[in-house]
Amino acid sequence: MDLERKSLGLGRKPALIVVDMIHGFTDPACALGYDCPEVVTANARLVDEFHARALPVYFTTVIYRSDDQARVFRERVPALNVLKPGSHWVQVDERLHMRDGDVLVEKQWASAFHHTDLDTRLRQGGVDSLVVTGLTTSGCVRATAVDGLQYDYRVVVPREAVADRNAAAHAANLFDLHAKYADVLDLAEVLAQLPPGGSL
Repeated sequence: MDLERKSLGLGRKPALIVVDMIHGFTDPACALGYDCPEVVTANARLVDEFHARALPVYFTTVIYRSDDQARVFRERVPALNVLKPGSHWVQVDERLHMRDGDVLVEKQWASAFHHTDLDTRLRQGGVDSLVVTGLTTSGCVRATAVDGLQYDYRVVVPREAVADRNAAAHAANLFDLHAKYADVLDLAEVLAQLPPGGSL
């Protein structure tokens, strides 16, 4: 039996957290990547809407600067080792319209919060809720959304703006996120909840 839950939606000042929409994950030429143009399009739409409302946008990338960073994670998934400083694979996909004023968070593990200053930056900016998007649903998106709740932010995940290599894992993780940790909504519903404007 499912737990009773309450939809919370977005607060007064949401931030957009675009998780790992980097070439290493959006380009099928990389061992980590696959073709997901519809997810790129949905993310670009959200980025543009947040920019238009002067609401904060955070992108994440994964970069390994030494052999001891996330050692066990990289032993388990050796393809991660291509994510090196200066590599094409660690660059944010240019189709997402990243611009000056957006924040790039460098991470080494699944969650955008783990061993980063993301929470500090969000609180300094007065952020009270998160729209979490990106790749992949069962991995870094899920970890970031769960940690968002654990740091006491309302979290919303737009269905069209996340994806996974495995369709069953994608569906199961969206179900689980919606049951416990976040509001999983259609993109149109998320856009309708955005406040008219704010300041970075």
